[in-house]
Amino acid sequence: MTTPTPLPLTTTDLLPLLPELVVIGGAFALLILDLFISTRHKVWTHFISVAILAVAFIMLLNGVGGQGEVFHGMFIRDNAADVMKTVVVLVSGLSLIYGWSYLRERNLYQGEIPVLILFATAGMMILVSAGSLLMVYLGLELLALCSYALVASNRENKLAAEAGMKYIVLGSLASGLLLYGMSLIYGATGSLHLDVIHASIAHSDERLLLLTGAVFMVAGVAFKLGAAPFHMWLPDVYQGAPAPIALFISSAPKLAAFGMAYRLLEMGVGPLSTELQYVLAGLAALSLVIGNLMAIAQTNLKRMLAYSTVSHIGFLLMGIAGGGEAGYSAALFYAIAYAIMSTAAFGAIIAMSRAGFEAENIEDFKGLNARSPWMAGLVLCIMASLAGIPPFLGFWTKLSVLSAAVNGGLLWLAMVGVLCAVIGCFYYLRVIKVMYFDEPVGEPLPRNNDRILGIVLGVNSALLLFLPLGLGPIMEWMRNSFAHL
Repeated sequence: MTTPTPLPLTTTDLLPLLPELVVIGGAFALLILDLFISTRHKVWTHFISVAILAVAFIMLLNGVGGQGEVFHGMFIRDNAADVMKTVVVLVSGLSLIYGWSYLRERNLYQGEIPVLILFATAGMMILVSAGSLLMVYLGLELLALCSYALVASNRENKLAAEAGMKYIVLGSLASGLLLYGMSLIYGATGSLHLDVIHASIAHSDERLLLLTGAVFMVAGVAFKLGAAPFHMWLPDVYQGAPAPIALFISSAPKLAAFGMAYRLLEMGVGPLSTELQYVLAGLAALSLVIGNLMAIAQTNLKRMLAYSTVSHIGFLLMGIAGGGEAGYSAALFYAIAYAIMSTAAFGAIIAMSRAGFEAENIEDFKGLNARSPWMAGLVLCIMASLAGIPPFLGFWTKLSVLSAAVNGGLLWLAMVGVLCAVIGCFYYLRVIKVMYFDEPVGEPLPRNNDRILGIVLGVNSALLLFLPLGLGPIMEWMRNSFAHL
């Protein structure tokens, strides 16, 4: 048997890659250009990085380059990939906008930060379009290595250095687990391509080996998502990293990790979904319980948001465990909504912070309504949405994944989800209570003169209230991404 010689790549083959090429090419160009930009004119570095992401966003929104498979099936651009990439690029751009004034005031804004965010964004775009195990790993490591550097970017801060070290050690362990799982899958099927793996499983005699490999891959995915018991890095990273970096880590990579879960668990080892459903359901239940119970005990807002992330990942995994078109579309909707909500939550922390003062404790929000009713109203929208209170966006996302779990035969998991959602309301409502019913403490902070930040935060928070008005078209958009399941 002779191996067919792959045909050479042409310019046409690269068209589906155009958004990625813009981001990667822009990142390399910015890396060189930044050498010639003085510290006083770093605003140009910031402006160019946002412009690169804006171009990529417009290209994705308009479908520039078209869909298809390139690199002999290693890279897939389909409806699901386009939806995830569009939101990933949007959230990455928002993290740069939110972070400009914060990082500049603290002399933390280096040219490397926007470059690292651009490369991390490229890694996420590759990850959600992966058609082979090799491409999954390449996209994941590009994202991970950039994330490690971003978390430890504040070199003078001991918490940031500690967070960076914990992140890289635990991240390397998770990558090792994922790579080991991939090697077992390759050993059982003889291929790295996800479609070939999917077709080989049905008539494979190595079912135990395949299941073992799949479980190891689930562990790697769970770490990247931040699911319990693989969540130990989350609280330290969220607390130690500068607020704009925590904003970035908490939003876009979660959506990319969902994309990785879809590619590996559905497109790759989909025929094992019956067995893996129990593993995913167990992780979901554990994340819901641990995340909510630990969040109640927190006084630091960043750590509270970290543990609440664990509980939100539980809801996300609930949708994946439900499986099928309904399950994956509900999970995608949840991942996108959570990215928007998390961006707004950390954006509020950034807007409240000043040089020499980090608004990262719940006490810092005491009496906020008396000082700034507008900011208190925005934080109210954010917390109510995260808590899942109707009519905010968070309520509809929780409803969709609970429905998917029930349809997938996981009524017990849906009941655990409802109970944990009620528990979760407590620590979010505590922030609202502190803002509206406690007396202000200390001297009033000076006003934040960054009007762009205020406008972006206002629009971001308003989306949490008004996006549900277009719920029908949004869900249809999600379902179209997984219509083939």
